[in-house]
Amino acid sequence: MLVTRFDPFRELRELENRFLRTYSAPEKEGAIAGFTPSVNIREGEFAYHVDVDLPGVAKEDIKVDVKEGKLTVSGERNFKAEVKEEDYYKVETSFGKFSRSFALPENADVENIDAACDNGVLEVVIPKLADKTNTRSIAVK
Repeated sequence: MLVTRFDPFRELRELENRFLRTYSAPEKEGAIAGFTPSVNIREGEFAYHVDVDLPGVAKEDIKVDVKEGKLTVSGERNFKAEVKEEDYYKVETSFGKFSRSFALPENADVENIDAACDNGVLEVVIPKLADKTNTRSIAVK
């Protein structure tokens, strides 16, 4: 009698592999990957800053939305530099639609969010709401 170790997730892995083989496009060498922009987020004294690297994306193709406490940056990047020759075709840039979403903190002033694109970098500035609690020091006598 052969003893086999029980693996409760084996069937799930097999199902996932079967699904991926059936519904995925076959990977080819040099296939073009999807476009996912890099993002840097920092907090300043008066605002939050979200910097999104969007090289090759026109301002008209960028959309910034705020809905239900989420900031969404989306759009589409098209490529221009492609080489078509008799015996080869070459594209080295990635392209396609992109979307990145971020949860906004409670103290974000959603009414005054500003976005500007310069040299392929989108900067979204999210001002902080003024602190409503007035803190002051009281001298002890």
